[in-house]
Amino acid sequence: MIMRIRGTATMAKSPPAGSILKVPQDSRKARRIIAVDPDWCLDIVPCLSKLCLQSIVRNFQEKPIFKELTFIQRDFIQERLSPSLPLHVTANVISDGLYWKRCCEQKWDICDVSHYGHSWKRMFFERHMESMIELFIPDVTEPKTILNLIPLCKDYVKRLSISQLLPPIKEPQKQEEEYGSELASVNEYDGASMDHFNFSILLDKMTNLEELHLVYRVKQCGMNFDWKMFEMTDRDCESLSKALKSCKTLKCLRLCESNIEDQKCRLLVRYLLDHPSLRELDFSHNLIGDRGARAISKLLTRSKLEVLNMCDNNIRDPGAKAIAHALSENSSLLSLNLRLNRLRDEGGQAIGKALLNNHTLRHLHLGANEVTGPTAIALAKVLAQNNTLKSLNLSCNNLGENGGKALEEAMSHNTSITECDIRLSEVDEDVISLINQVVWTNQSLETKETSKINENQVYTNSYSE
Repeated sequence: MIMRIRGTATMAKSPPAGSILKVPQDSRKARRIIAVDPDWCLDIVPCLSKLCLQSIVRNFQEKPIFKELTFIQRDFIQERLSPSLPLHVTANVISDGLYWKRCCEQKWDICDVSHYGHSWKRMFFERHMESMIELFIPDVTEPKTILNLIPLCKDYVKRLSISQLLPPIKEPQKQEEEYGSELASVNEYDGASMDHFNFSILLDKMTNLEELHLVYRVKQCGMNFDWKMFEMTDRDCESLSKALKSCKTLKCLRLCESNIEDQKCRLLVRYLLDHPSLRELDFSHNLIGDRGARAISKLLTRSKLEVLNMCDNNIRDPGAKAIAHALSENSSLLSLNLRLNRLRDEGGQAIGKALLNNHTLRHLHLGANEVTGPTAIALAKVLAQNNTLKSLNLSCNNLGENGGKALEEAMSHNTSITECDIRLSEVDEDVISLINQVVWTNQSLETKETSKINENQVYTNSYSE
């Protein structure tokens, strides 16, 4: 047994068997063994490799050493490095793992890595770049703050979701007249530039960017509210259009709630024609009318779009006819959303006739478009002949009794529709019930077919192995 005597460690010998310990009269003289100190221990000298790793951690900013280490040694380094190290030191040296997880959790409260392909490094650089752009103030923030970040993050950023874009700061002019301040401020605001972040300095350098989500607005503007804070300028539109053309890897573009009207839509589409990789386009919740819809129809004939969302715009029957004409010749579009427009029956019937010649579209949404029975009858013909369409939404329209019966008759012969929404459409409840029964039957058939396909794939893979 190791005991501590007068500050030194020694081994206490046990008394021989049968011997009797003599206790002196003065107990203080007998207490020569000091009680065990809970803070005292025999430290083991750390091994040299651990000392070296600790030295690497301390001097990582001056001399970063990481790739030469083993996986266990890398984990040791990532657990101890400071998350506040400069990005130019860590970005291209430290691989995805625990270090970037610590950086994310230190910077943000909510970190769902599943939205970023389960990559902590991708999450950090995407969200960091997004925050830099959202807080960028034209004529105040130096563009080099973005330019210096691009070489560090371009290999890891696949999606950018920008929820706000700040305009330049307005400096009020001195009031020359006591009662002319309001007019002066209005004139100043109209004449001044309201351009936002220039994406032309960014997009052509982001070689792995696949998705771009933009909203031209200012969050939490408070008493500084002005409608111009919620729209893109002509120069914004032109610079963004050219930047989008230069981004050859872009697959998904979402430009919503930005007050985009026909002129800006036509300019954007002109630069998106023949884009090599664009597959999804979302211009929902804007001010696009028939002229913009005609431009979109041209894009359908000169692109490989698979998803098109034009929800909540000002498209009427002329624009719908243009889209329908392009749809009849298109062979790539899988989903079309025209909800909350004003197609009416002329536009709805044109879409229905186009689908008789289209054999690729799977999802169609015409909800809240003021269509009635004639449109339902036109789409009923589609349901009777087209076996490609999987989802049809005609909710919030006035289809009436005749429209409901036409859909019921067509659905009785259909085996492909797995979703049919006709709520709030003035259709009899019995008709809705019968249509829903057919939909449920089709869903069960599709589930069985999918399971059979999966079983065949498993059998094929096991046989090949």
